[in-house]
Amino acid sequence: MRRLQIHHITRYDYACSVNLMPHTLLLQPREGHDIRIESAQLLISPDYQLQWQRDVYDNAVAEVSFLCASDHLSIDSLIVIQHYDDQPLNFLVADYAVTYPFQYQMHEHADLAPYLSVIYPQDLFAVQAWTQQFWRPGQIVETYLLLEWINKAIATGFTYLGREAAGVQTPATTLAFGCGCCRDFATLFIDACRALGLAARFVSGYLYSPSSLGAGATHAWAEVYLPGVGWKGFDPTSGLIVGNDHISVAVSRHPEAIPPIAGAFQTVMPIAQLPNPEMLVTVQVEELFA
Repeated sequence: MRRLQIHHITRYDYACSVNLMPHTLLLQPREGHDIRIESAQLLISPDYQLQWQRDVYDNAVAEVSFLCASDHLSIDSLIVIQHYDDQPLNFLVADYAVTYPFQYQMHEHADLAPYLSVIYPQDLFAVQAWTQQFWRPGQIVETYLLLEWINKAIATGFTYLGREAAGVQTPATTLAFGCGCCRDFATLFIDACRALGLAARFVSGYLYSPSSLGAGATHAWAEVYLPGVGWKGFDPTSGLIVGNDHISVAVSRHPEAIPPIAGAFQTVMPIAQLPNPEMLVTVQVEELFA
């Protein structure tokens, strides 16, 4: 078991006082057999009202309504978790799905349908052409090895470029330019899996990376539904299978649906005449030993 503390601070400074519209926050890790929340603290300014809910994916969503105008928005989340996923390779795929190709069982297929449709159908030909290096019709391969090949091919064959802009690149764009951020790599991995008939979904969360400056970051990866196992995480940025360095916060069938913070503001001045808000985001993920 590993104890991790996640400290995520986001601050916006506006050029004048603005009316903050309701914001949605996806900052709380998804609890389960592998993750337990030990403590959680959320500090927000200006004055606000908070309501917690669960969305259709069972993500914990904080809906924030603000009570006054302000020239800033500050969101400070401090969470301590216990992470038990110490052996990510300790799993057994159901017999009928050990080798690819296979068909999901009918009762599963109905629920998995949203995760089987490619996100960017206009890029399907490009994605299928790229996946031919891993599998061609008539071949039989071990399902896990196929996923590992795709995962490692993205990690080793593409250049990582950090990008602050919202949204993701389409798979065809990532393939054409050979670079992207973690969201782009996860999106390519997902559409490659879906093009092969494997159910996949997008995951946003945090990464504990003690060798890097700051020891942590927001991160994105993918999960594939493997019969007998459930949703199994693959990180195409590192080429590794997901373990206790990855902290899942939210999942979705679409990569643009689950930003950590989403909202808007209004002002008496035309938005186009205002300078962009100054934004500062800091994320620290550290291991606790005491």
